[in-house]
Amino acid sequence: METSQVIIYSVLGLFILLYLRRMLSLRSLKNYSPAEVAEKLKSNSIVLLDVRTAAERQAGSIKGSLHIPLHEIRRRANELEKHKGREIVCYCATGSRSGSAAATLKKLGFTVANMRGGIAEWNYSGLK
Repeated sequence: METSQVIIYSVLGLFILLYLRRMLSLRSLKNYSPAEVAEKLKSNSIVLLDVRTAAERQAGSIKGSLHIPLHEIRRRANELEKHKGREIVCYCATGSRSGSAAATLKKLGFTVANMRGGIAEWNYSGLK
């Protein structure tokens, strides 16, 4: 095998390993449907965190949610310290970025979950 092939296979293997690690990390998270989140909000048992951009949030958000964009999660995690004893449920537009945010917060010691389908599914479900 040539050196260039070894390098290509090594890089490919690294990408596969990183992808699998991310998938396993996301699978270990709790995932709630928008209806489940709405019920938890009624009982005030969760903190809802919007991880979309400021522009997305201006277009509409879920009442009572906090806002920390995904790209600022690590830097601003200290703002969530007062909620450390409660479950933080992350949401975004469709549920992808919020999974990443929840995984990051879990590594930082928070109790977290993800809202499947994001605000798109929330709105589609007719929840307020």
